[in-house]
Amino acid sequence: MKSPARVTVFHNDVLVQNDYHLTGETAYIGKPQYKKHGPTPIKLQAHGDPSPPISFRNIWIREL
Repeated sequence: MKSPARVTVFHNDVLVQNDYHLTGETAYIGKPQYKKHGPTPIKLQAHGDPSPPISFRNIWIREL
């Protein structure tokens, strides 16, 4: 790893995170930590909500 991951997030055109430093994997329990891996998919989660299926649109990913 050359440097910790950083993220800038817009939600509905509103800036919610600006150049935030991530300290590792976003685990359910425990302190985040980095572990070596290759390219992996981005996963979006609905948390088992009993409402109608959740959909996502206009998600833009830019490789750095």
